[in-house]
Amino acid sequence: MRRIFCYALFFAILLPDLAISQSEPVDTAMVAKIRDEGLNRSQIAMIAHQITDVAGPRLTNSPGYKRAANWAVSQMKQWGLSNAALEAWGDFGKGWELQKSYIALKEPYYQPMIAYPKAWTGSTNGLITAPVVFLEKMDSATITKHAAEIKGAIVLVSDGTKKIKSAFNAYASRYSDSQLVKMNDMYWFTRKMVDFYLPMIERQKKIKEFLVAQGPAALLLEEGGGRDGTIFVDGGPEYKKDVAPGKTSVVLSTEDFLRIQRLIEGGTKVQIEMEVKTNFDNGDLHGHNVVGEIPGTDPALKSELVMLGAHLDSWHSGTGATDNGAGSIVMLEVMRILKTLGIQPRRTIRITLWDGEEQGLYGSYNYVKNHFADVTTMQTKPDYDKVSAYYNLDNGSGKIRGIFTQDNEQVIPIFKAWLAPFADLGANTIANKNTGSTDHQAFDEVGIPGFQFIQDPLEYETRTHHSNMDTYDHLQIDDLKQAAVIIATFVYQTAMRDAKIPRKPKPNAGKWIFDGLD
Repeated sequence: MRRIFCYALFFAILLPDLAISQSEPVDTAMVAKIRDEGLNRSQIAMIAHQITDVAGPRLTNSPGYKRAANWAVSQMKQWGLSNAALEAWGDFGKGWELQKSYIALKEPYYQPMIAYPKAWTGSTNGLITAPVVFLEKMDSATITKHAAEIKGAIVLVSDGTKKIKSAFNAYASRYSDSQLVKMNDMYWFTRKMVDFYLPMIERQKKIKEFLVAQGPAALLLEEGGGRDGTIFVDGGPEYKKDVAPGKTSVVLSTEDFLRIQRLIEGGTKVQIEMEVKTNFDNGDLHGHNVVGEIPGTDPALKSELVMLGAHLDSWHSGTGATDNGAGSIVMLEVMRILKTLGIQPRRTIRITLWDGEEQGLYGSYNYVKNHFADVTTMQTKPDYDKVSAYYNLDNGSGKIRGIFTQDNEQVIPIFKAWLAPFADLGANTIANKNTGSTDHQAFDEVGIPGFQFIQDPLEYETRTHHSNMDTYDHLQIDDLKQAAVIIATFVYQTAMRDAKIPRKPKPNAGKWIFDGLD
């Protein structure tokens, strides 16, 4: 109670004109309660442990994803949320689980190596030992040149990397004030950009098919150029029900990859032994999102929605802590805070933890299509006009520094007022720019206000994103507490204001931007 009084005193003394000087009202008493609950009685660490350590990797439709999703549903029910459930969004494809992975240098000497199979790769069918063939380029001419050597061999495929990244460049950073002022579009892909990359993706797919046709025992890859044992690894389209499991493909650490390359280029014969065992689940091919609600109480507004979410799925070499356990953890904590405080929102508040984001925003895109509008036709459904806003978190574990408007200038004064109480926590930037490549884009593409927060980058892009380092210990728990408090405030204010969040003009029908990219 003393802390609540101190927070209230803070707002009364330091921000006396907040509610009257802004055109957008701010419930400072509720903000104080949210800060107190979120910063002093947080459950972030507990939620993070369950989502990452206990559930494990959360590849879409995998056992790990199902463990995390079922736990989230059970926990929301314990907190007293309504309608907590798994909701099928449509066909995804095969589940997949890595059951064993071993790879070691055998000749010219024995030494284990740091390596992870790509998702949905096939098994080696037991322990294999084979010579290594190095391909200096991934093109048909090089493959043809080495065709006789490739059959039955383990193929090392170069991506052009010749050295590791400099150790003098720090992994982690926070935004400076000058960087925040100059924020530009981030992760923003236009339809024109996607159309440019599609032919390149198709060419690479055909080249890999040509390589596999030569009969290699397995493929060794180096992708992303990590250092210090960091491996960036994802997967291909073999999850689709009509695509056969791919040839065993393993991503090596940059250090191990370059050592093998030097040995072969220096004339030393190299042998590797390896065993990869994977399991495909061809049973339930549906994908599932996690949903839960705090029902609205205003007779005139309770059918309207304020939505928040993050993607629960991850890649498989780590435990998906920063991508995007962090976002899911924060959004669950937001719902816990609001339910604990016993709020009576005018509009219904709905959390949705998305499935299939890593393969192309499938969970959110299909949810929007099923409930609100189809971007390809812009045929809308009755609930389309009932959504006030959707708030997303998916850029790692850094604290919130502000929010992107998605070029919606009408929200600037609203968000400015809502961020004002958090200047002391480092959040005061409104960037009238776009950010993309995550689930708010499914809403934005059909004209529903969807927003992603600006987060400190930390080591997200440099080390943890899609890597074996994406584990609990790379989470910044205090940063996540700050994020939960700010998002809870945005959600609460959105649920209580008289009018819905302003919308941009309704877009024209068009192709879903990520079609074909997997």
